Amino acid sequence: MDLNLRSLALLFALAAAAALSSPAFPVGSDSNASSTPAKAVDPDYTRAEKAIDAKDWPRAIDLLTKVVARDDKNADAFNYLGYAERQRGNLEIAFKHYDRALSLNPKHTGIREYLGEAYLIVGNLPKAEEQLAALGKLCTASCDEYRELKEKITDYKQKHVAASKPS
Repeated sequence: MDLNLRSLALLFALAAAAALSSPAFPVGSDSNASSTPAKAVDPDYTRAEKAIDAKDWPRAIDLLTKVVARDDKNADAFNYLGYAERQRGNLEIAFKHYDRALSLNPKHTGIREYLGEAYLIVGNLPKAEEQLAALGKLCTASCDEYRELKEKITDYKQKHVAASKPS
């Protein structure tokens, strides 16, 4: 093998090793990955997901704030910021994060579900139903987000209809 072929073989081997060692997966499973180009996962985002799983809202918020400071176009991070703030009871801040996330990715089914749930918490059934209708156009009953929000809206209606009936 001459020197040029060896050099070329070495370059291919190095490129293959680099491709295998660098993450190139879309961030978040709910980011509508089919239309989102692959990008490296931020380690703070990964740690924030673990904090969310552990219901450690302050840590999740701290980590996600760092993520969006570096990447202000990360709809997944803004969505999770909204979710974590909602879990802490900071609904005004949660709505701001959901709005930002939705402005970045209006087809993000996770944002639509979480935003609909937040509207139910504040008693805004029409806005929650708007999010369900948007999900219906994006994925119909075939996606978990649609089914889960529909179930929460049904439960909300049952509880509020029962509460409004005279005894």
